[in-house]
Amino acid sequence: TVLVELFERGVLRPVPVTAWNVARAPEAFRFLGQAKHIGKVVLRIPALWPESGTVLVTGGTGGLGAVVARHLAAEHGVRDLLLLSRRGLEAPGAEELREELTGLGARVTVTACDVSDREALAGVLDAIPADTPLRGVVHAAGVLDDGLIADLTSDRLGGVLAAKAESAVHLHELTRDRELDAFVLFSSIAGIVGSLGQAAYAAGNSVLDALAVSRRAQGLPAVSLAWGLWEHAEGMGGRLSDADVARLRREGFPPLSTEDALALLDTAMRSGEAVALPV
Repeated sequence: TVLVELFERGVLRPVPVTAWNVARAPEAFRFLGQAKHIGKVVLRIPALWPESGTVLVTGGTGGLGAVVARHLAAEHGVRDLLLLSRRGLEAPGAEELREELTGLGARVTVTACDVSDREALAGVLDAIPADTPLRGVVHAAGVLDDGLIADLTSDRLGGVLAAKAESAVHLHELTRDRELDAFVLFSSIAGIVGSLGQAAYAAGNSVLDALAVSRRAQGLPAVSLAWGLWEHAEGMGGRLSDADVARLRREGFPPLSTEDALALLDTAMRSGEAVALPV
């Protein structure tokens, strides 16, 4: 009782935990054998997607979020989907998407929520039924505000970071005490190698990559996918001109077909890496 009290007061702190995917067991044992660790080293057996419980998808009514929701229902048998977007069922195509997913056997809730609003997000999470607890998160929401660095104001940077980075941090902090099987962040190759006119977007996505590494070090599930361009017209890439797409092809980054992108998503989930580059 005395020890519990000291832990609760913060006088004593638990030892750090470093988690390794079981597929990287040899590397983990080498790390342990070389005495590079502090605290505990644990092996984690990952689940691809939860077989029961709710999976939350931000940006879930359009763009890549909707594509992923269909994939989860059709290919992975996810039965309870919570789709968040700023407009909810008022978003174009949201009602049709819900009907389509219901036809695939999923129970679908579409909720209007600005994920960068921590209080609103907390309310949505608290409303998830106890018999279908939250087991997975896919953060696919984001906004673009492209421009040269010299034209990048604090307001423009703030808008991009709120949708991408701040929302991810809220999701992390509000769910870290829940037993999740999956925590998937849709990042961008822009944060790894840079992209013309996308300084704000690169910064926001770099936060996602760092968050995934931090979560894994804490023994929590996470993978950040630094995507290349999708050819899916409703994704952010749909805003690019033909000249932009041609330039990306010349640089070695042709658009991913939806089929290839979803296959890479599943491969990244199995990889055991905190950050993956599906390009």
